[in-house]
Amino acid sequence: MTDTAKSALIVRGGWDGHAPVEATELFIPFLRDNGYAVRIEESPAIYADAAAMAGFDLIVQCNTMNTIQREEQQGLRAAIEAGAGMAGWHGGIADSYRNDADYLQLIGGQFATHPGKHPDERHGEQSDNYLPYTVEITDLGRRHEITAGIEDFPLTTEQYWVLHDDLIDVLATTTHPVQPYHPWHRPITSPAVWTREWGQGRIFVATPGHSVDVLQDPNVRTIIERGMLWASR
Repeated sequence: MTDTAKSALIVRGGWDGHAPVEATELFIPFLRDNGYAVRIEESPAIYADAAAMAGFDLIVQCNTMNTIQREEQQGLRAAIEAGAGMAGWHGGIADSYRNDADYLQLIGGQFATHPGKHPDERHGEQSDNYLPYTVEITDLGRRHEITAGIEDFPLTTEQYWVLHDDLIDVLATTTHPVQPYHPWHRPITSPAVWTREWGQGRIFVATPGHSVDVLQDPNVRTIIERGMLWASR
């Protein structure tokens, strides 16, 4: 590693259903090809190590339904406020540490649900929640370097409904339709790709990415790769 090399930290773990190892391994060659030395950690414990965190330009997190200690969350926030970037997809960033309100504020959007198929079509599998939907690029997204040149595109996978605030810049959305077997009464439009500026740092989130095949979709993969570079210090 040279003095001018960039450094990326990958923090992965949590629920095995999101294949955190396989999912992150998909992007490591891209990071290395773009000049990053990559360090991999299997828990957020490193976030509490201020000296280590000061050396990272980019934090890529894939850690679903886990917990974070207060000193770890504080270390992560401090690193981003000082200029480190953070990037992630799906539950690995938007459903990571439900126990910590300060983490939820940092990310700007929190997984609430992924509506499922008709009850008669459910069989107790992950695929019960795989629905066809469209990722729609916003006007901002059509101008933004992360999503420029990408048209609206279809996916069949989990469609995230996220709770969010208006400090995020939404590059793409997805709309949950009204179904007779769901309790809401009008379509719900939810952010699907967003960015957030926090202190001197940048945060990038894409909600598609439930499984490796979704991450290999050319549109999803391009958005995530560009998002990582955009977020990096």
